[in-house]
Amino acid sequence: MTQAGYLEMERNSEIKHEYCNGETYPMTGASRRHNLIVANVIRSLGNQLRDSPCRTYPSDMRVKDERSGLFCYPDVSVSCGEEMFSDDCQDTLLTPAMIVEVLSDSTEGYDRGEKFWHYRQIPALSHYVLISQHKQKIEVYSRNERGAWELEETTEERGEICLAAIGCRLSTDEVYHKI
Repeated sequence: MTQAGYLEMERNSEIKHEYCNGETYPMTGASRRHNLIVANVIRSLGNQLRDSPCRTYPSDMRVKDERSGLFCYPDVSVSCGEEMFSDDCQDTLLTPAMIVEVLSDSTEGYDRGEKFWHYRQIPALSHYVLISQHKQKIEVYSRNERGAWELEETTEERGEICLAAIGCRLSTDEVYHKI
């Protein structure tokens, strides 16, 4: 399937699909814990970014890695400054500054491996955040000034992660609120 064919199908589909190398992959539903964590992250980031040039998007905003051709639906994405989209529909973001994935048993390996490889090809991306559903653990991979990715993590109760490129912090208290 071509990228144009994928977008035409996807825009008319009742379920979401990721796309890579001519293949589509249906997306499954998320658990209660997953959805609560995503809602908490969106609320926290949205409040912190309220008066900034950044925007927070839920998983309905598709992201495309133009270099590899991956189309996917991160759990949360943040863009800052001028946004670029794949076309006039403005439903496929090309310039995320940050991507968040809440890890599930079925996707953790992919999120840490191949998907992270694709995300690293996006020039605008500064932070890739992985959040565990099963324990209080937040991992942030940040691109440094040399272009290398560095890991910071917290597993502490009342721990906090700094997201310098977007001027925010994520705390375990907020991310895991009511979990």
